[in-house]
Amino acid sequence: MRRLRKVKIVATLGPASDTYETIRALHEAGADVFRLNMSHGTHDEIRAKHEIIRRVEKDLDSPIAILADLQGPKLRVGAFADGSEDLAEGAAFRLDLDPAPGDAARVCLPHPEIFQALEAGAHLLVNDGKIRLKVVTCGPDFADCTVITGGTISNRKGVNVPDVVLPLAALSEKDRSDLEFACQLGVDWLALSFVQRARDVFEARTLADGRAAILSKIEKPAAVEDFDAILDASDGIMVARGDLGVELPVAAVPPIQKRLVRRCRAAAKPVIVATQMLESMIESPMPTRAEVSDVATAIYEGTDAIMLSAESAAGQYPVEAVRTMDKVAIEVEADPTYTQITAASRTAKGTTVADGIVAAAREIAEKTDIKAICCFTQSGTTALLTARERPGVPIIAMTALLATARRLCLSWGCHCVITPELERFKGAVVNAARAARAGGFATEKDQIVVTAGVPFNVPGTTNILRVAPCDERLIYNTDPG
Repeated sequence: MRRLRKVKIVATLGPASDTYETIRALHEAGADVFRLNMSHGTHDEIRAKHEIIRRVEKDLDSPIAILADLQGPKLRVGAFADGSEDLAEGAAFRLDLDPAPGDAARVCLPHPEIFQALEAGAHLLVNDGKIRLKVVTCGPDFADCTVITGGTISNRKGVNVPDVVLPLAALSEKDRSDLEFACQLGVDWLALSFVQRARDVFEARTLADGRAAILSKIEKPAAVEDFDAILDASDGIMVARGDLGVELPVAAVPPIQKRLVRRCRAAAKPVIVATQMLESMIESPMPTRAEVSDVATAIYEGTDAIMLSAESAAGQYPVEAVRTMDKVAIEVEADPTYTQITAASRTAKGTTVADGIVAAAREIAEKTDIKAICCFTQSGTTALLTARERPGVPIIAMTALLATARRLCLSWGCHCVITPELERFKGAVVNAARAARAGGFATEKDQIVVTAGVPFNVPGTTNILRVAPCDERLIYNTDPG
């Protein structure tokens, strides 16, 4: 299914989008990737959504990526005797390990690992930062705090600890169970929550054992500090602006977003910008102007994908939200300023033959009347390198591996096509020409650029670039072999 834009759209599934009809409508409206939130729903409910996505994929003959988003460890206060308490600014408040119901002076925080890492002066944020506490003194089982920002605190509200690296594994027991379940289902991507450092990624990669690509969610200040190492350890990144905006000053999030997107692009790894992109469309059929501008900004920055959360999972207008993103993306990518920004932010990267091939393919395509770049890829690396170049023409990613085609659905500009395993380059060129014509990218009168590696079906061998006609008769008459 051809898209008229290059940035990809990730749609989260939930109660508002759990039927075949809605999921198909979401894909037809523009959703390239479906996110399954492992924080919500039983394994049976997740399995049912997965099966529907694969039915839609088969019925529409269109590869679809599935992203399973692991919950990560959730830090929460305990319960209050009266259900809630009002904390006044300047008041003293204690957090401890005592399981007794809380009151206006204290509450249980059943996470000893937090107390192990705390020190005087650290801040704790409760209920998405609505309540802010500052640690005065602390020990292995308590923290005496001053209320910096007051408000109502109630049962089991979430806690953020932005100032310290917590001695917590990124994978809880629930996450380990969910990861194995998702891998057995056959998801394409695993999103890892609560990443603080690169070693948090290694455990997930070991458990996944190649069955799914690993995408790290950047939502902690520590992750921003260790970002280069996390990026190196990951297959992709999500800029999760929700918790990031709680744990850091909100004014710091936009420049962080811009920096992370650029570094992902330089590394040829896909990046998603997420959280509250069209939040008002949960209840309204129209977004706000500010939300449209936010979506557009992420696209101008060069992100691979933009994501809908509650808008498509629980909102009243899930399909309309996807259509809105699609329309904004088409409009932005048609803007000459977008092309200028994309070209200006292109940085030379890498010294391999494949790096040179994809850079040459992009330059040839932009300086001549080329309709598409067709890249044959086994592992997906050549397509990722081509996407890093952000060419002005479509990228047709040709692969014999369905798993590779699905994973590339998250990558900028990649139109994924399943092709038979090939032994000779002439067959590759013919298949590329057919795919370009079938997808409406070119006619018999047009030319395409074809990149491939010989020997075929071996990862990391990209070594050929061919400017080819889309007329098969000319291919057979002029191509050797």
